[in-house]
Amino acid sequence: MRADFYARDVVSVARELVGCVLRHGQCSGIVVETEAYHVSEPACHAYVGRTPRTRVLFGPPGRAYVYRSYGIHALLNAVAEPENVGAAVLIRALEPVGGISLMRARRGLESTEDLCAGPGRLTQALGIGLELNDSELDGGPIMLERPTGDARSAVLVAGPRVGITKAVELPWRFCARGSRFVSRPWPAGLDAPRRRPVRRTAAGVTAS
Repeated sequence: MRADFYARDVVSVARELVGCVLRHGQCSGIVVETEAYHVSEPACHAYVGRTPRTRVLFGPPGRAYVYRSYGIHALLNAVAEPENVGAAVLIRALEPVGGISLMRARRGLESTEDLCAGPGRLTQALGIGLELNDSELDGGPIMLERPTGDARSAVLVAGPRVGITKAVELPWRFCARGSRFVSRPWPAGLDAPRRRPVRRTAAGVTAS
């Protein structure tokens, strides 16, 4: 998607990214959960102003902001709002679509529902690292594409963001209602179906 899609109110961008397809290499997934962050509130990295770390947040919209969380996980964000504002959308969870066997190898597990159910999990599954910070999201190594099919009409559930201690009252977390691929804790009203029981066959592991 072109930069003008991102050069808007970050909350609107966060809502509309749910249902889009995220691709990197041979792996892809449908975005089922996002969170919005804006320079005006203290949970956003841009709140402290321009630093070597946050400069990407103040740069052109439609670029990837990838940072290390707790010294372990690389987290992927899409820079939003007009240049010099300081805002981004955190991609929190995906429904795996392509390259699932490679995702399983990278994550060391079989459960499809758990492969990308969290911002650190999805970057590990898709092989997204810090070297992709400040790369373009339109035709770059990481691509976000408009939704197709049923994903275009996803019903959203909004709730407070998770994993933060500041500005916790803002309902800026958006999830696809009914998706079993959303990260925990599930927000109120998600109505996610129970995870399908897993059975083993001679051909491998499948969901019943």
